[in-house]
Amino acid sequence: MSQYAIVDIETTGLSPSIEKITEIAILIHDGTKVTETFSTLINPEIKIPYRITQMTGINNRMVEDAPKFYEVAKKIVEITEDRIIVGHNVRFDYSFIRNEYKSLGYEYQRQTLDTIKLCRKLIPGQPSYGLGNLCKSLRIDNHARHRAEGDAMATTRLFELLLSLENTPEKTNLTGMQSSLSKSLIENLPKEPGVYYFFNKDNELIYVGKSINIHDRILSHLNNNLNKKAV
Repeated sequence: MSQYAIVDIETTGLSPSIEKITEIAILIHDGTKVTETFSTLINPEIKIPYRITQMTGINNRMVEDAPKFYEVAKKIVEITEDRIIVGHNVRFDYSFIRNEYKSLGYEYQRQTLDTIKLCRKLIPGQPSYGLGNLCKSLRIDNHARHRAEGDAMATTRLFELLLSLENTPEKTNLTGMQSSLSKSLIENLPKEPGVYYFFNKDNELIYVGKSINIHDRILSHLNNNLNKKAV
């Protein structure tokens, strides 16, 4: 089974060639659950612009006594070794990390996996694939937006959801769905193309589907489930 290192960073700006990392969070995931967490502020050794502080809440005083990147470099190499780097727009995080190592004379290389690309494949039709908008539409809590650990945890929940979407409705437990849907709601489902979502009683997304006729497709799911119960 593949091992993953779900990564998020905060930085002093957008260009990895001139800006620096101010915070990093890494959640080790075995494909089922998080098994290890590493998170730290990092002293970027350059000033954090005010506009960045406004967005992330990380200011110069907070990182003054934080470790410099070279002081955590060995830990990051060890914790991500033989693991796939997962991130939302992973190229951004990965390019900054690689550039930090390049400045130390070390070539850092890992396989990467981008949750944005996975989302476009498995959850089509979203108006936006930004992490904040996806969390809102998929009901994923993120109480620490634009902080490395908060965004890494949200990316982890999104990643786990994407892994679970390999299931089909036939494998997904839809018990009780008929009783939770009113007749009028079913009748008013659009008979047109679109994307639909199934949430369980705990308000967790358990399936995303796409159909040329949403009404008929959802009815087929419900009828399949009724037939199973009859058997």
